Amino acid sequence: MTRVVISQPMYFPWPGFLAQMAMADVWIWLDDAQFSKGSFTNRIQVKLDGGRRWMSVPLAGKGSFQRIADLAESGGSWVASHRALLDQSLRGQPHAACAMMLFDQVHQGQGSLCDRLIASAERMAEAMGILPAQRLLASKMAVGGASSDRVRALVEAVSGTEYLTGHGALSYLDHEGFEAAGIRVSYMDYRPDPWPQLHGDFTPYVTALDLLAAVTPSEAASHLRPASLDWRSFKALRAS
Repeated sequence: MTRVVISQPMYFPWPGFLAQMAMADVWIWLDDAQFSKGSFTNRIQVKLDGGRRWMSVPLAGKGSFQRIADLAESGGSWVASHRALLDQSLRGQPHAACAMMLFDQVHQGQGSLCDRLIASAERMAEAMGILPAQRLLASKMAVGGASSDRVRALVEAVSGTEYLTGHGALSYLDHEGFEAAGIRVSYMDYRPDPWPQLHGDFTPYVTALDLLAAVTPSEAASHLRPASLDWRSFKALRAS
């Protein structure tokens, strides 16, 4: 069995994203998708005493009508602002220095903004020992099509037998078409174990750097508890 995950790049994503990475045999970065304003491509939340705050990468032209691969940052002070906000969020956690070092390493890297978005997720996954062995860029795969048809074609291009996806795909995916092609479709069943967290009640909907600041990397991986449901079970659950 070859389980494939296809995802747009995201900025230091939440632990549920890393749970998907832990389950993938092949990971395809959908870097040639058009940027969607309000998505998690260029932003993520952190916790502070006053509640959650967004860390958002400012985009040239606000990212309008651009592929994710072509996004460019606007201004040069946002990295320092993000670092200060993250430090304020994580200060006092036992492994905060390790999380901050990972943040710094990503931003010291070379390449485009998209490269750093991808690195932000991959470095966290690598630290936890869950980085998929095979990682590809959709823009380099010469696979055409749109929507569900293209997703299926990308899975077929890597000889995938299972497609694992997040919840948003339920509204557009042609599940029967995947099955006709011999590909099982599964949806993530997010159920992370809470970890020691600062600033009020626990929430998993923050950057996974929060998790890496609280516990060791191996312990962090155990908090992800990756699991999935077949598409019929997931659809029935959502309907109920």
